[in-house]
Amino acid sequence: MKTQLLIIATSSFLAAASCKSNSDSPATPTGTTPPTSGTTTSSSPVETNPPNATYSSAFAGQTRVAGVQSTTSYQSNVLTTALRSPWGITSLPDGRLLITEKAGTMRIATTTGRLGEPITGIPTVNPAGQGGLLGVRVDPAFSTNRTVYWVFSEPTTDGNLTAVAKGQLSPDETRFEGVAVIYRALPAYRGTAHYGGRVVIDQAGNLLVSTGERADNVTRTQAQGLNSGLGKIVRITKEGVPTAGNPLASQAGARPEVYTYGHRNPQGLALHPVTGDLWQSEHGPRGGDEINHIQPGANYGWPVITYGLEYSGQRLGEGIQQRAGMEQPVYYWDPVVSPSGMTFYSGNRIPEWQNNLFIGALSGMHIVRLVIENNRVVGEERLLASEGQRFRDITQGTDGALYAITDGGRLYRIDRR
Repeated sequence: MKTQLLIIATSSFLAAASCKSNSDSPATPTGTTPPTSGTTTSSSPVETNPPNATYSSAFAGQTRVAGVQSTTSYQSNVLTTALRSPWGITSLPDGRLLITEKAGTMRIATTTGRLGEPITGIPTVNPAGQGGLLGVRVDPAFSTNRTVYWVFSEPTTDGNLTAVAKGQLSPDETRFEGVAVIYRALPAYRGTAHYGGRVVIDQAGNLLVSTGERADNVTRTQAQGLNSGLGKIVRITKEGVPTAGNPLASQAGARPEVYTYGHRNPQGLALHPVTGDLWQSEHGPRGGDEINHIQPGANYGWPVITYGLEYSGQRLGEGIQQRAGMEQPVYYWDPVVSPSGMTFYSGNRIPEWQNNLFIGALSGMHIVRLVIENNRVVGEERLLASEGQRFRDITQGTDGALYAITDGGRLYRIDRR
């Protein structure tokens, strides 16, 4: 479609121009936009393929909103192609990037693409299926305490589970010290899918962690059970203790760490830079990927309500999309884009992106840009769609640029041209 084709003009020499992992030479631009300013809006949605389901949305603009196009000139650079299935990315105070790799390693990358050696001391992960070393965040006081928090799929005698660990990065950056597993989303299960796996640190210094419902029919209903750690967002202290004042702790039988429930496979969490509100991305089944504006104590409906179908094409459960007491997604996709890690843009390099939400799309193979006003999506854009990459996570660096990682091992820098 014409709007999408104007987004990025991809260089024909992309593969040859990628920087080597141990080089500090400048990265090569792989795409640019026209040198103008301001955002243009089209009446046509960016999605043109037919949906899987014939369901009606709950309100206007909940899906297939009008397309937008960034008109500020920007470029994307491939900094390295040498990462091994990276999953999470976050910034260190000095501007370098800390990146998890699915098999269980963590590495530091400079903003020119130089990769450090794998950091040791990380507990064993089960990298089978969708498991591995997942989301990562550094402590706000990292400069003094050197503490890092990460999520991983932990193998146990009873099966695998979503776990949270923390440790202190050694002064020589070769290992983690004082490592402890501070939280486990019980019960364990022998499947290897739907771990969730993101972590953010809220304004009060607590950890918010997403957990999946582990995919199978025998576990998916636990997303609705307050006595289970599956299919939840949990809020815990940096020591792994349920945060005082959690919204559901007073309910009989509820796990005190539960912050919200009714989630399928939430692989994205981000805090709005102005309001501090928590937003989340969640994988649907066949259709029904979601963006949610998280409200404490709320039920997000899975598997009772969904805009998706079973993978077989059959209706899921009662085939309903709304029920009293269950939250509607702010936005959903059908067909899916498989939204993963995400971040709000708060830099000043590209003013038209201020407070927009950027999401890595896996099956969609692009970066989603959502323009949000009054907690509603009013525009959608697809960035880097011509790169042919499964975008796993994205973060804003200390320099104001966006940095994205792909399943294929690439690290991108996206910034004003």
